[in-house]
Amino acid sequence: MNIVCSPDGIIHPPRPDQGAIDLSRVGFQNVLLDFSMCCSGHELEYFGQEYKKQKEIADQEIPLVTEQPSGIGLFFEKMLDVCRRKALAVPIARTPFLLRNTKRTDLTERLFQIHAECIKFCGSIGCGRVIIRPVFSGILYGREWEVNKAYYLRLAPIAKEHHVMILLENQCKDQGGHLIRGICSDAVTAAGWVDTLNEEVGEECFGFCMDVGVCNLCGQDMREYALTLGNRIKAAILRDCNGHQESSLLPFTCVCHGQPQTDWLGLIRGLREIGFDGDLILDLADTASAFSPLLRPQLLSLAKAVAEYFQWQIGIENLLKKYKQIVLFGAGNMCRNYMKCYGEKYPPLFTCDNNQKVWGTNFCGLEVKAPDALREIPRDCAVFICNIYYREIEQQLREMGVENPIEFFNDEYMPSFYFDRLKGV
Repeated sequence: MNIVCSPDGIIHPPRPDQGAIDLSRVGFQNVLLDFSMCCSGHELEYFGQEYKKQKEIADQEIPLVTEQPSGIGLFFEKMLDVCRRKALAVPIARTPFLLRNTKRTDLTERLFQIHAECIKFCGSIGCGRVIIRPVFSGILYGREWEVNKAYYLRLAPIAKEHHVMILLENQCKDQGGHLIRGICSDAVTAAGWVDTLNEEVGEECFGFCMDVGVCNLCGQDMREYALTLGNRIKAAILRDCNGHQESSLLPFTCVCHGQPQTDWLGLIRGLREIGFDGDLILDLADTASAFSPLLRPQLLSLAKAVAEYFQWQIGIENLLKKYKQIVLFGAGNMCRNYMKCYGEKYPPLFTCDNNQKVWGTNFCGLEVKAPDALREIPRDCAVFICNIYYREIEQQLREMGVENPIEFFNDEYMPSFYFDRLKGV
């Protein structure tokens, strides 16, 4: 599972060094190639009209992409060079797209030319996946599939030639200033589109990108959406919003009265159940833009930790599979939840607890031992802390001389939740 950071709000392509340095220093290894940074929806909206926008790279003016699609790679030369020097890979890209409230109905062919050039450029730099939103403007109601099928099948030979997979993306649409469900917001329909396109081309040339922000705006059940699309989901865009206005905020930062406005619980459960192992794209463009550049490194350090949290939670079984033997620390609700959800598949040797009263007893089929018992376990046996005081207990174990791998088990996003909590623990 790759963690990929969107550079929007972080890297300024004409002068990319500072943003790339910030990303590299906090440990990011992958960035999204976001073509919309050089060809925005506003530029598309004014195509063929007076639109003054200067782009300078190496003191040379770069032509507008809408006017010269074949020059789209010129805008990213400096950025990609810096990314290479900073060991930042570019595994996935996102192509330009129209404004949701666009007034233009004549841009489908121009979009095709731009998208085709994006695919070719991706192939030339070894970027294997590209997100291309469905076209919608000027299409009569009921003809969305017909038009998009033809559109994607025109792009398919180009994608195959350059070894690039095309990812469709769920959309909302603007209706009188309100965002409602749009193309591919219905998971069954989206799955059908992907399957039919792959059948037409005779191989897996198409996949799906799940935009969490769009799911939130459309009021959808994240878990059901992920389960319906299953392994067709090759990428997921993680961004927070209030469910009413479109924005790209750092996950867990849009809250009201202490409650998240995005169904992160459903998302993590859904992606975990389908065995998601694609690209986790962190999009915090609005949060990053609002922060002072002086605070950007600290913000990106937090963003990296948030992305790793999702990676850990979604792929928790991969962590459990990593060790041949494990023991638990804690004999309470979290231990009980572990045993109910994973105890049969990944049975611990025993559990231990700081509470002397439970030493020598049996809890959920496990013998409860004193912490000292951890000094005698095999060196390759991992200790999973099942208690919210993770760092405190980890320090205790290290001070005891325990040198085994220590992992944290978190039951916030269990496959199922148990309300019959144990009293007094």
